[in-house]
Amino acid sequence: MTRHDASPRPTSIRLHQKSRLLEVVFDDGSHFELPCEYLRVYSPSAEVQGHGPGQETLQVGKEDVNITAIEPVGSYAVRLAFDDGHDTGLYSWPVLYRLGSQKDRLWRAYLDQLAAAGHQRKEES
Repeated sequence: MTRHDASPRPTSIRLHQKSRLLEVVFDDGSHFELPCEYLRVYSPSAEVQGHGPGQETLQVGKEDVNITAIEPVGSYAVRLAFDDGHDTGLYSWPVLYRLGSQKDRLWRAYLDQLAAAGHQRKEES
């Protein structure tokens, strides 16, 4: 538990619904703008991640997804509710920090997975 307690903690979490971005500022000075689509496709839920390595389910068609609610869970996470009905992912502070700090690499990996599966992502107009 010591490592978890030493993880950066958010000082501000703000949803920008029009631009579909979740802005998260951490107490170490890190500042991330995370697209709702990105948060949805990397949801830490079992529905998306499976119950072990290799059981992940590729999420497709999430380009227009938005967050409808942010619910605090204790002092360690938030539950994000998305407008496609998904609301089972608990985004702990370490998960949010990892998603922010590794966004470029993880986003490229997601786009590569979509391409490998033969899915074309709908581009915004």
